[in-house]
Amino acid sequence: MTREIVARGATLAQAFTEAALSVFALAADPASVAAREVREVRAHGPSLPALLAHLIGEGAYLQEIEDFACHTIDLAVFEVDPRPGGEPMRLHAFLHGEPLVFERQGPVAMISAVSSREISIQPIADGYEIRVMVTAG
Repeated sequence: MTREIVARGATLAQAFTEAALSVFALAADPASVAAREVREVRAHGPSLPALLAHLIGEGAYLQEIEDFACHTIDLAVFEVDPRPGGEPMRLHAFLHGEPLVFERQGPVAMISAVSSREISIQPIADGYEIRVMVTAG
């Protein structure tokens, strides 16, 4: 099933976090997930949509390989300003959550990879709005 996720934040970092958490919520209801463990992820990208796509991809990998459900995200590094030499934008994040427990979370949907073409990031009057087309099933 393909769905459009719309996330907003007062800052770009907040909008990124909300967008990623909304995508991960398709797999497991965050209300049923406790922040018992932490996973560290890093993402790079030449554009904002590519950077977000890589963050979502890292979370989807954790879900698929480690059965890890995300509850919250802390961005330790969020560098999106262009730098000399064409170095890509980057982020370093800590995903707080726990391994999936079928009795609590029930059956979960698997998140498919998202490409930068499926992501739109726009400034709005009170911050940023991000739209992501994602397939979960």
